[in-house]
Amino acid sequence: MEIHLLGSLEMADEHISVKIPGEKLRAIVATLALTPNRPVSRNDLIDELWGENPPRDADNSLHGHMARLRRIIAARTGMGSQRDLIETSNFGYVLSIPDRRVDALHFCDLVRRAALLRDSDPGDAVRLLTEGLALWRGPALLDAGHGMLCRMASTRFTETRLTAYEQLFEAQFTLGMHRDVVTELEQLHAQYPLRERFCEQLITALYSTGRQAEALDAYHRTRQRLSQGLGLEPGHALRARFQEILRQEPLRTR
Repeated sequence: MEIHLLGSLEMADEHISVKIPGEKLRAIVATLALTPNRPVSRNDLIDELWGENPPRDADNSLHGHMARLRRIIAARTGMGSQRDLIETSNFGYVLSIPDRRVDALHFCDLVRRAALLRDSDPGDAVRLLTEGLALWRGPALLDAGHGMLCRMASTRFTETRLTAYEQLFEAQFTLGMHRDVVTELEQLHAQYPLRERFCEQLITALYSTGRQAEALDAYHRTRQRLSQGLGLEPGHALRARFQEILRQEPLRTR
């Protein structure tokens, strides 16, 4: 069984896709999948499902949701043994699957492995990061409710995704692939106009492909957005890259 969190939540068993009905059931699966093979306490699950307004019989309600979830998994996979995917412990509940079968955790592992290869094997780093980014089907934990654990995890996975893109572009720069990344960088810079690293990488790619005027214009637009939106000037790294381009110096990857 695999759990997909990078988009709408789904469970997949070989060629069977299992959609989980109901926000609370999806929140249970997502919360357990964030720490597979480690128990999540009943109190944490109750907080995730109901926040500050739990029902008077919260323990019984949680138990009922668990029983329904197990029935759905067994029925939709056609395998009664899948009921045991979620185990009950004295402490709480455990999702019994390896970390690598949760797409979000597998993605984070690929990003960590790629970071170790950036200098020694940028080609392999590109392969790992491309594989990881391809796992995303939409916003992380899109339909897993509004509990604190899932919201914090969504923020963490989203930031890791943006970092993965930054690592990917740097590895591609090392391989001389500046021209190949311009379009994707322009799209990400438009989507995250205040993220200075994307601007720095965009102007690097533009300048390296002979588009110095466009690189300088992109810097000035970002500087204006930072000033108007946050009352800030660009950081040191972005300013330094701008000065290098202004002086028409050879650029190094960072």
